[in-house]
This record gives sequence, C-alpha cells and structure tokens, in this order.
Amino acid sequence: MGVSFDHREPGTSEDAWADAAPWHAAPEVALDMERLIVLAAHPDDETLGAGGLIATAAGRGIPVTVVVMTDGGSSHPASPSPRDLRRERRHEVLDAIADLAPRAEIHLAGFPDGKIREAAPAVRQHLQNLLSRTEGTATVLAVPWWGDGHRDHRVLGEIACELRTVGARVIGYPIWFWHWGDPASSVPDSWCVLHLDEAARAAKAQALRRHVSQIEPLSDEPGDEAILHGEMLRHFDRAFEVFIQPEPAPSVGASWFDERYARRSDPWGVDSRWYEQRKRNVIAACLPREWYRHVLELGAGTGAFTQVLADRATDVVAVDASAHALQRAHDRLADVGNVRLEQVDLLADWPEGCFDLIVLSEIAYYWTASDLDAVLARIDQSLDVDGELVACHWRHPIPRAPLSAAAVHDTIRLHANLSPSVRHLEEDFILEVFARPDRLHSVATRTGVWP
Repeated sequence: MGVSFDHREPGTSEDAWADAAPWHAAPEVALDMERLIVLAAHPDDETLGAGGLIATAAGRGIPVTVVVMTDGGSSHPASPSPRDLRRERRHEVLDAIADLAPRAEIHLAGFPDGKIREAAPAVRQHLQNLLSRTEGTATVLAVPWWGDGHRDHRVLGEIACELRTVGARVIGYPIWFWHWGDPASSVPDSWCVLHLDEAARAAKAQALRRHVSQIEPLSDEPGDEAILHGEMLRHFDRAFEVFIQPEPAPSVGASWFDERYARRSDPWGVDSRWYEQRKRNVIAACLPREWYRHVLELGAGTGAFTQVLADRATDVVAVDASAHALQRAHDRLADVGNVRLEQVDLLADWPEGCFDLIVLSEIAYYWTASDLDAVLARIDQSLDVDGELVACHWRHPIPRAPLSAAAVHDTIRLHANLSPSVRHLEEDFILEVFARPDRLHSVATRTGVWP
C-alpha cells in the first residue's frame, strides 16, 4: 500500500480514533503460544506496536525473541547534528527490550535504514534461519503491518507473511496507520486486540521513554525535530494494542510452476544437485516393496524420480501441472515403455485408476489445509487396499507455500485410513511411508525373514 504522509504534521488525533473505536468488536489476541517472535523494521517499532504484547508474553513465561532489522541510522535524514544515530538507537532499543522482557533473545541484524527492499534476499534468509528453529513450536510472529504506509514496514511485513509456512501465526502491528488513517473508513474485519494489564502498560511506557532520539528533538535546528510528536505518541498509550491478521495464503496455482519451468530448464536442480540425487536414493530405499503393480507420481516435474520408479513397477502414471516440465520429462523418458505422462492440475482434476503406490513429494505444502484435505480424500479413493503412500517434503521455510512440511505430515498422520510404516527424518527433509492401519507389515515380516 503506497501512502504519502509527513510525520511532522498533526495527523489523525487519538480522540478521533477513540470516538470511532473501530476495534470495539475485534476479538482478543490468542496467547496460546509457546514462543513469541517480534520483528521490527527499526529500533522503536517493537515498543510502539508490540511493546505490550512483549511484556505480556514475558510475564507469562513465554520465550520472546526480538529481531530489529535495520540500524535506524536514517531517522533524521536532514539533521545537521553530528550524532551517531546508529549507535544511539542500538543502545536505546537494547534498554527498551530489557524493560519489556529482560530475558528476551535479541537479534540486531544491522541492515541499512530504509533499505529492507534492497536487502530483501538477505533479510529473507535471516528470517528463514531463525524460523527454522521454531518448527513444531506454536509461535506468534508479530511484524510491522504490511499496509502501514512505510516502505520498510511493508516489505518486512510481506516477507514475514511469505514465511509463515513454518507454522508461525503472523499478526501485523500498525504504527504510522494511526497517523494517516481515517477511522471512519477503516475495515476492522481482520483486526484483533490485546488488552494490557497495568504491569504491561507500565513496562511499555518505560520502554518508550528509552527511545530518546525519536521522542525528543536532536537539537533546535531544522531537521532535528522529534520523529514522534506528542499526538502521535498518544496512539501508543492505549490500554490495548491492535493487530491485523493477514489474509490466508492461497494454494499456489499451476501457472506459477509452469512459469518457473519456462524460465529455467531445472529450477529446483534435481539433476545438478547431489542433495536431490541422494534424496531420490533415500526415497527409493525406504519403499517397503521390491516391486509395485501400478504407481501414481503426483508432481513428477521433469521425471527424475519417475525414472527410478519405472525400474520398480509394472507401470507408472506420472502427472504434473506444468506443460514445460512434462516436455522435459517426455524427453528424459522417451525410451521408457512403462510410463504414462499426464498434465493434471491436482486441485481441479485427478488421474483415473487404482494404485498400490502413490508418491507425494515436495508439492503438498503448496496447498492450503482445505486443498490438502481434498487431495488426501482423492488419494484414499485411488489407493488399493494394500497400497502405500510415500510423502517427502523439505523442512525449511518456502516462500509462498501456505503449509510447512510438519503441517503436511501431521495432517496425513491424522488421516483415519492411513498410518505410518516408515519414518525418516533429517534436518532438511521428512520422509514417511503410509499404509492402511490393518496392512502395517514390516519388510521382514512381509518377505518371510521374521514370523
């Protein structure tokens, strides 16, 4: 959202917001979390937008991590004063966080103020590394609201929403919206509020006073005015904080995959990376049977694993939504007689037949939970009574993907008609083989090695 505003102007008064109270019917923020991570684009964002949340979580014994992305050195671009704002703001934010959550884990990423968009790949990687440590933990990720009107806030919020696939629940905190927004035209459908007790309010007020370089003028000279004037500060003296929830991420459409394959012949490096070759070997080794009758591979891509399956089955149906990917699979498998390639969008159509092995590898996290449920229902209908489902997925965050590997495999395990018979877990991927609950026989039992 592009918004033009001047922080020196009076802006929308707190009285106007209080009279309209668009948040009055908003639900309370759910605090059923095991960890809170707060992202700040600049030193002081964490205090202004989520200081009460930080203090509340810390007071409940919930581990808190605060990540400040930029050094804040450009808050006064026209300042004539020879002050090291980066150093000052570093000390200010450390003191403020100590007031809010003395045991908080703090990351000062140090990217240049105003340059989050330019540093987006590095910012994304920084967050991926952090969030990968929280997989399987109920985490709330509080971030600058992506509609706040400030470019750094927007970009950081959007990156965080992309990475919510690790299971973290994202909520955005507005800051400048209270300055330029119109209470009468606000749409609070996705808002939620956190009412603060006296201890949290006091901690937030004390933390805010730490940010001297922002709430007081640097000098009497033009360009050194306070960034946060008195009326602006009133928005953050409320007895509650307002957060905005993002729209649910949709399933990634077939066109996105086809565009990737159109731009690059091997966008995921399945032929060039040892990681991918080894993973195929691990999947093949985990298949409980030496031979399968009818195999269905979902999301076959360029056919690298299809070629492996063809050596273990009477026939293989390999489907993908991308015409470009299937053309490369056809070139690879032209001399393989027991493979049939089909272009299928699995969210709109489904291949015919019954199969004793269905392969679901590296695609299920691109679907929403409801779409995954629909696909699993179709898998259930297509799987023979003695059939097996093998699922394998990358465990690290994936931009655009609505789900994580953990969420996908948890969903499959909860399926009434499927139970795990093989589980292989590494730092990078999870691999499981599922079968009907009454057909869970070990390889040794099945082959007569063990009674």
